[in-house]
Amino acid sequence: GSTSRHAKRRNRRIGGGLIHEKGILLVLSGPSGAGKGTICKYLLAHNPSLKYSISATTRAPRTGELDGQSYHFVSKDTFQEMIAQDELLEHAEVYGNYYGTPKNYVQKLLDENLDVILEIDPQGAMQIKNKFPEAVFVLILPPSLTELSDRIYKRGTDTAEVIRHRLSKAVSELKFCASKYDYLVINDEVNKASDKILAIITSEKCRVGRNMPVVEEIICNNN
Repeated sequence: GSTSRHAKRRNRRIGGGLIHEKGILLVLSGPSGAGKGTICKYLLAHNPSLKYSISATTRAPRTGELDGQSYHFVSKDTFQEMIAQDELLEHAEVYGNYYGTPKNYVQKLLDENLDVILEIDPQGAMQIKNKFPEAVFVLILPPSLTELSDRIYKRGTDTAEVIRHRLSKAVSELKFCASKYDYLVINDEVNKASDKILAIITSEKCRVGRNMPVVEEIICNNN
């Protein structure tokens, strides 16, 4: 299939030997209204080797949602078992339902040389940082809080009070965790912001720490 073709293409041949490259887990987060979802859609549409991390949830499927595509739908007992067995990179309870990122699902994609993109709130991102520090953490921000406010107002889905709460929460989240991210991308234009994220992926793949097998292979072939 296409997955195996991409995996084969992204193996690197050095000096006659084959070097296996693992994918990168890219964690995108930022305040509501920063445009994370739009950026994710753009990246996925333009990069066949980039896969979206599908969350597990205990809520019932909505019309048109498919298990394994929209979410991994599980029972509360199963979800609690996943927590107990440390099978989630992060999890949270939202309005009585549980949501989480299955560790095995993400690891399987990474082992197939696919890069995985995960869109999540800062609290979830910090959980992942503790369990999977080799992930790449990108903070998405609007050009200003005024711009953020304008974007939320234009949605027309929230009251003025809810919007004030979202802005206040955005400021407190930035104070708490901005310094814990690896990269900052200002989302003024979606295509430009997305191109920066693609550049980050390329840069991360060139890190010496991720390429020690390549260095060792070159050294061995020189002896």
